Formats: sequence, structure tokens, C-alpha cells
Amino acid sequence: MTAESATAAPSRGALWLSLSALLLGMFLAALDQTIVATALPTIVSDLGGLDHLSWVVTAYLLASTAGTPLWGKLGDQYGRKKLFQTAIVIFLIGSALCGVAQNMPELIGFRFLQGLGGGGLIVLSMAIVGDLVPPRERGRYQGLFGAVFGATSVLGPLLGGLFVDHLSWRWVFYVNLPVGAVALAVIAAVLHLPGRPRRHRIDYAGTLLVAAVAGALVVIASLGGTTWAWDSWQVIGLAVLAACGLVAFVRVERRAAEPVLPLALFRIRTFTLCCAIAFVVGFAMFGGMTYLPTFLQVVHGISPTLSGVHLLPMVFGLLLASTGSGQLISRTGRWKVFPVLGTAVTAIGLFLLHNLDENSGDLDMGLSFAVFGLGIGMVLQVLVLAVQNAVDYGDLGVATSGVTFFRSIGAAFGVAVLGTVFTTRLEHRLTTELRGVPLPRGVSVDSLLSDPRGIGALPDRIRHRVITSYSDGITDVFLYAIPVVVLAHALAWPLREDPLRGSVQAPDVSETVPPNPVQRSSRDECARALSVLATRSGRRDLYAGIARAADQDLSPAACWLLLRIERDDATGERTEAPRDVVDAATGELRERSLATCVSGVLTATDEGHRVADRLAEAREEALARLLGDWWGPDRPRDLTRLVHVLGAELGGSEADRPHA
Repeated sequence: MTAESATAAPSRGALWLSLSALLLGMFLAALDQTIVATALPTIVSDLGGLDHLSWVVTAYLLASTAGTPLWGKLGDQYGRKKLFQTAIVIFLIGSALCGVAQNMPELIGFRFLQGLGGGGLIVLSMAIVGDLVPPRERGRYQGLFGAVFGATSVLGPLLGGLFVDHLSWRWVFYVNLPVGAVALAVIAAVLHLPGRPRRHRIDYAGTLLVAAVAGALVVIASLGGTTWAWDSWQVIGLAVLAACGLVAFVRVERRAAEPVLPLALFRIRTFTLCCAIAFVVGFAMFGGMTYLPTFLQVVHGISPTLSGVHLLPMVFGLLLASTGSGQLISRTGRWKVFPVLGTAVTAIGLFLLHNLDENSGDLDMGLSFAVFGLGIGMVLQVLVLAVQNAVDYGDLGVATSGVTFFRSIGAAFGVAVLGTVFTTRLEHRLTTELRGVPLPRGVSVDSLLSDPRGIGALPDRIRHRVITSYSDGITDVFLYAIPVVVLAHALAWPLREDPLRGSVQAPDVSETVPPNPVQRSSRDECARALSVLATRSGRRDLYAGIARAADQDLSPAACWLLLRIERDDATGERTEAPRDVVDAATGELRERSLATCVSGVLTATDEGHRVADRLAEAREEALARLLGDWWGPDRPRDLTRLVHVLGAELGGSEADRPHA
């Protein structure tokens, strides 16, 4: 049995049950990247440790990013179902422990464990789709997973606020338990995957080294100059560790059979520049999003729920710009303008955020949030497209995961670095504003840093000073991020705008919105994109184009029916197409002597077989044209096979029948 036929095994009911469980798992992992932000001010007030606020986010990001390559390859080698169940269990254990955490160090450690499981949920759920559905439908079904990321971007801040206001911040984590248990039960009962283990020479050393280097640098960025002096033995030791780890990583990757990040990719200018820009976009995006809820709740006294509502202009701006830029690129083939313009708009958005204060109105805040989101959204889609267009087919999968990996690391750095800026500036402002001011019993700079909830009970003259300090401390975060984004703007100008291959003009939301790296093989990435592009123009246009390319004067419905009876020996009675459409197409085929009907069975004639072959060849040629220079004489065999399979499936499947 071939891989493609094996994927057709599940019944429709079992398929949707399995997909629902996968969507639930991915929903939980994606939600935990956004739901925590609006709960952070309350968590800090309850557990203390404002200077460690950033690590609640950073720990999750680092763990989910570092584990991504291992989850993907271990799933190939030992079975994705078992690994997916393992990821759910790890994620649920981490969620339960986060809910019972009694201090910030505990919460940070448990968030790291939760992130390990969350990274596996995202990687494996998208990979399992390729096991369950044939290539022609992968784009459509994986589009559902992309929609999940868009939904969690909107729902996360709102749900986080609702739980804090009406239950407890601990329910931000407890909510995962019943939903995850349902997903685990459904996966165990109905998910049956074809057993096709693929051996890998897993780059454990490279994975460990890149995680160690990133972790050491993030710790330095987070604690250097605050908890530890810059010339302390801790900072110097971590810097030496990071430098040695980087040298060792380069040596390991040069020798690895399947490197985590092939160093040869950095010889491609577009890849290197896009990775640098992606790092900065992740830096600004998550650095900004983490501290905006604190600004709304502490400075403006907005409830956690309403703070989530106030963030919607930013989320909608991000999603609108991300989707719109992808569509414009698909229609025009021009893409360089978006990273250039997007980084400039992001810098403007950060400047507008810096100018907000305790007196800013809802309209000013909403417009500033929207501009920031629009700028980020214009860059997200393009970086993936540009990298995919710049590399050879064999590097398509690893290059895509590479650029999203740098975005993830940038997000972790952004939260950590800007967290240090926030706590340093806030402590300085509070100390300056309250110097010589008599404070109520039990109130001090340290108490105001550890518990923002106490601000509301302060006398008016003191409360105003404290709120101003918080406002300036948070908005300084955005000011410090501007030079970094300006650097990304400068890096966008040298990008070379090569004409886009047709096959890279179908970006996936799951590659652009979330911070986690995407992990697909080159073949799976290509199958997803081709299946989207092949049906994007509509089924009627699809078959009309096939007929023109094959020089056949047939209606779209007749083309569909001829290919279907050629492929499946189908009869009109066994299709779900409207009766009048089937009757008209049958009459046209019989009139052209392309098919005969004996005892209710429609069968292609010899001439019908020849015409069907030409139609199928035309479909394969259309798909091959989308691949551009990848479709050369030395193309890989798996790419030839993929085009053949997609050509056959898209040529006559029930799912792709034209409407009347």
C-alpha cells in the first residue's frame, strides 16, 4: 500500500473526530502563548517578583522552540500517535503544576515543562494531518489549523481576562485539563495512523547546544545589570558558556547527517537577512504584547477582561495585514515592499505606544495598537515566502523551520530584554518620584514593585506619582525597541526581489502567526502549497483550464466526469453531484463518443481514454509550472511522484467536482 492510499483509510466520521482532537491539542498549545499576557499583572501581584514577570513567557517560548526539531523527528521514527499522546500528558502535567505554583520560580519552572509539551502538540498535530488525508486535501485541512492560531490570537487575551475577573488566574492553566483529557481520550480511541517509521540520525547534540546558547544569552539579557552586575562571575561565566556552545554548535552542524540548522543556508543572502529580520519581528511583537496588558490594567485601571478587549485592534491589525499582504503577493508577485514598509510601520507603532500615558484616551490607544499590529502583520507572511523562494527544493522544509526558529528565539529575547528595561526603569522612576515623600505604613518601592494591586489604596498624591512611574517604565520599553526595528528596516532594503515561484505563493497562517517554528519536510510543505494553489481559482476554472491546456473543447463538468470515470470507474449514480449536472456531462461525453453507457454503467471509450490521458497530463504540467526551476531534469523522485499523485487526485475527485 502506498503512502497516499494509506492516508485514505479513516472513515469520514473517524477522520473528523481525529482532526477535532488534533485541533483541540493545538488550540491549547497556541492559547497558552496568548492567554497568560492579560493574567500576568495579577499573577505578579499574587506571587510577587515583578522582575521575573518576563520569564513566565520566556520559559514557555524557549522550551517549545528548543523541543520542536526533536518532536518532529522522534514522531517520524517512533510513531506520531504515541509521541502526540506523550506531548499531551507533559502539557497537562505542566498545566496542573502551573495552577498550583506558590511562587514565581516554581511557576517559571512549570511553564518550561508546559512549553515542552506545547511545542510537541503544535508540531505533531500538523504532521499527523499529512498521515490522515491525501495530498490534494492537505492545504484545506491544514488551513483549519492555521485558523486556530488566528482564533487564539483573539480569544487568548479575552479568556485570560475573564478567568482572572470571575475565577482565578490559576484557571488560565486549569482550563487545559478537561479539554486536554478529552483530546487524549479521542486520540486513543479513534486515531489510527499507518505505520511507516522513518529512521533519522537525530542531531541531539545540535539541539542541546542551540538550546544552551539561546538560554544562556536570554539569562544574561534578563538578569545582567539588575540581579547580577555586568562584571559578575555569573554573567561572565554564562557569556563564556554561550561562546563555547556556539563554537561547538558550528562544529557539530558541519558534521551532522541531519543538522538542526544547516550552516550552508547562511550562504544564501535572502535566508540570512530574513532570519535577522524575523528575529527582530519576534523581539518587537512579543516584547510589546507582553507589557501592554500591564499598562492597561495598572496605569489605566482597566479590568483584565476589558484589557483583552482593548488589545483587539492590535490583533485584528496583525491578522488583517498578514492575510492581506499574502493575497496581494499572490496576485502581483511583488513582495519586497512589505518587509520594508512593515518594519517602518512597526517603528512608527512603537513610537506611538511610547507616547501613551495615564491620560491617553481609548481612541488614541486603539489607533496605536492597530498601527503596531499592522506593521508586524505586513512582515510575517513575507519572510517565509522569501526564504522558500530562495532555497532549493531539498532545503524547503528546513529553511522554513529555520526562519520561524529565529522568530521564536527573537520573541524569547524580546520578552527578556524588554523585561529588564521595564523593571530597571520602573525601579528608577519609583525611587525618584517617591524620594522624600512620606509613605503609608507597609508601603515601599519594593512593595509597589512586587504587588501593583496596592496602588489603588494609596492616597491620591502618591498614587498619581506611582501610576506615572509605571506608565513611563512601560512606555520606555517601546522606546528601547525602536532602534532594533529600525535595524530590521535597514536589513530589508538589501533583500533581492527575485520572481516568486508559483508554489511558494500560498503562505500558511500556521507558519506566520505563531512564534513556534514550523517543522515540515520539503515534500509535505510542497504538497500543502500545491493543493491550495490548485483549487484556489475555483473548480469551474480548474477544469476549464485543464481543457484549454489539453486543447479539448469540453465543458468543466464533462472534464470532471471523464477524469472521474477514468480514475475510479465511477457511475453517475454513485456520485454526490447534482443529477442535472451529471446528466448534462454524460450526454456531452456520449455525444462526443468519449463514453458509453451500458446497463447504467458509464465507461470511457478508447478515444475517451486518450482524451482523459491528455487532460491528466495537462493537469500535471500545470502543477509542474508552479514549481519553477525546482522542476528540472535532476529533480528528486519524490517531487515527481508528488506531482503525479496530485495530478491524478485533483483531476477527478468528488471533492473537486465543478458546480453547475
